[in-house]
Amino acid sequence: MLNDVTFGQYYPAQSFVHRLDPRIKILALIAFIVLLFCSFNFYSLILCGILLFAAVVAARVPFASVLRSVKGIIFLLIFTAVLNLFFHKGEVLLTPEDWFVKIYLEGVIFTVFFILRLFFLIMASSVLTLTTTPVSLTDGIESLLKPLTYIKFPVHELALIMSIALRFIPTLIDETNRIISAQKARGADFESGNIFKRIKAIVPILIPLLISAFRRADELGDAMDSRCYSNSKNRTKYKKLKFGLRDLAVFLMFITLIAGVVLFNIYGEAIFPQIYMYIKIR
Repeated sequence: MLNDVTFGQYYPAQSFVHRLDPRIKILALIAFIVLLFCSFNFYSLILCGILLFAAVVAARVPFASVLRSVKGIIFLLIFTAVLNLFFHKGEVLLTPEDWFVKIYLEGVIFTVFFILRLFFLIMASSVLTLTTTPVSLTDGIESLLKPLTYIKFPVHELALIMSIALRFIPTLIDETNRIISAQKARGADFESGNIFKRIKAIVPILIPLLISAFRRADELGDAMDSRCYSNSKNRTKYKKLKFGLRDLAVFLMFITLIAGVVLFNIYGEAIFPQIYMYIKIR
């Protein structure tokens, strides 16, 4: 049932993206998100899509695995698409008979643009988790937030919590599948009936899942205590992060792309007035 969810899972491979410093991958994701929300036309959005496709190819990750990461937000995509489609004002495109709403041309354009933007955002986040181990992700977050330690911010604890949460996603998915299989063996039905019956059928899954999650958290805490884990300032690391030339090249590339998109949004109308009027998303 949940086997297609890939968010939070690591895909081992020997690729350019896998060998990048986790800090630069986190910064690249942030830069890509900024790039998405600085894009107000389809040209900029297509550039983001090409960049994302190149990252997936360079990571040597199955494209189907990246696409499956979007499966969890399909309901959100449909819900937001319906809202924007019917309630975004502009030029009337279609007026179905006996309907109290109208479909606007601007609503259709904005809906497509918004869905693509959200689609690319989730895929980019999935590329990060697929190409970075939880330990490396923890080290990267901790290193980036290290300046906050001067104001007594618990950087290490925050990074550890985020890493454990990401690591537990596939674990809880496997546990959910086992509970569903056990309930089906006892005669439970999760696929027939109306939406209210299906929601009611989920209750026998949630209770044992919560109990299992608390049990696993308790076992993890005991395992950390038995290994004398503590947040000491003198903690050492088995692998130290190194910032290389490839990391610098990726960082400069994203900075250049963001600057280009911002400049195009500012001066694009003056440079390409005949084209810009058709691709601008307000």
